[in-house]
Amino acid sequence: MGQSGKSRHQKRARAQAQQRNLEAYAAQPHSFVFTRGRAGRSVRQLSLDLRRVVEPLTASRLQVRKKNSLKDCVAVAGPLGVTHFLILSKTDTSVYFKLMRLPGGPTLTFQVNKYTLVRDVVSSLRRHRMHEQQFAHPPLLVLNSFGPHGMHVKLMATMFQNLFPSINVHKVNLNTIKRCLLINYNPDSQELDFRHYSIKVVPVGASRGMKKLLQEKFPNMSRLQDISELLATGAGLSESEAEPDGEHNVTELPQAIAGRGNMRAQQSAVRLTEIGPRMTLRLIKIQEGVGAGNVLFHSFVHKTEEELQAILAAKEEKLRLKAQRREKQAEDVLRKRERREANKKKSLAGMKRARLGAGGDSDAEDPGAPPEEAEEEEDEAEYFRQAVGEEPDEDMFPTAAKRRRPGPPGGKRQQRQRGRGAARRPPEPRGARARPGPKAAGRGRGPRRGS
Repeated sequence: MGQSGKSRHQKRARAQAQQRNLEAYAAQPHSFVFTRGRAGRSVRQLSLDLRRVVEPLTASRLQVRKKNSLKDCVAVAGPLGVTHFLILSKTDTSVYFKLMRLPGGPTLTFQVNKYTLVRDVVSSLRRHRMHEQQFAHPPLLVLNSFGPHGMHVKLMATMFQNLFPSINVHKVNLNTIKRCLLINYNPDSQELDFRHYSIKVVPVGASRGMKKLLQEKFPNMSRLQDISELLATGAGLSESEAEPDGEHNVTELPQAIAGRGNMRAQQSAVRLTEIGPRMTLRLIKIQEGVGAGNVLFHSFVHKTEEELQAILAAKEEKLRLKAQRREKQAEDVLRKRERREANKKKSLAGMKRARLGAGGDSDAEDPGAPPEEAEEEEDEAEYFRQAVGEEPDEDMFPTAAKRRRPGPPGGKRQQRQRGRGAARRPPEPRGARARPGPKAAGRGRGPRRGS
């Protein structure tokens, strides 16, 4: 049984081809098409139609939520290699279309004077041409009347050209060109006509019956006696299928195109069928950055050089104050962090000193009393010895070695000390009443020294 699968050289060649395709795809421009604000149902549908125009180099299922800002979209567009934003918005007065170049601009803002959706354009045609194979490749961009009318017109043409991948006329495959995007500039009204067409190539010089035979769907000849009737009279053909061709759409094909009769070096006619959407745009302004920046051109507002310098100075001052506030905030954060670390170190040092001052055995139940209380107990023990003449019990007066931890303020120990006052009466020893003593002892006071 032979070895199955491909050889090592075939796998390597396929991996290299896939790598080249990925690099070529990454080098092409990509776009996001979405709406901002309360756009309405029609404007949202217009954005979906625009996605069909710029396919396949766009996010066809892009969803932008209301809480997503423009900065969020820019942050997502960077890793994905997106180079353009096409944004539609609506106000109380008009609909606006913004074309942005990422990551640094410029931004072109257009006013949409008129627009027609795809469904309206298709419904007005008697026979439309729309299929999914048309959107597998980018459309062919055709710019008309973008002459020397100013730098803003040249910038518009450059922006629309960069929206689609460039075409090498010597290496292009004509089978990949199925659509055409026509943008016409009217210098009198300063408006742009945005049109989207489907391209169809048919051979010329053939009769109406021969054209019917060359179609993919074979005609019904059940009512004909002979095939010559179809070729001679063109039975079963509509008037739209016999459109007159002329010099405006007849050309010689440099290569064979998919379709019956479209051979190389043969005369064929190029026919366009509008598939929408349709828009009439007017340039309002051009800005430097992405959605914000210096206004390079404005259709309605014209400023002098002094006004532009004043605006630039105010903007620089605003940026300086913003940088100053950021520096101050950074200093405050650093100072608070240092203060927090110092307090932490101080607390740890205090805890360490407390552990060291505890004195070793932490299992002792009676760590002892404070020094003052120990001295007072020693005085009372000495007074008991002189008054009674015997040694007190160990439980009656604890020694200084068995010091107790001081209780809370106002505890029972301090209350007993306050109640004793200046005259303290020691407790009676065992058998004190049976033993006769002096009068001072009967009064509860023992003899003092020097009395």
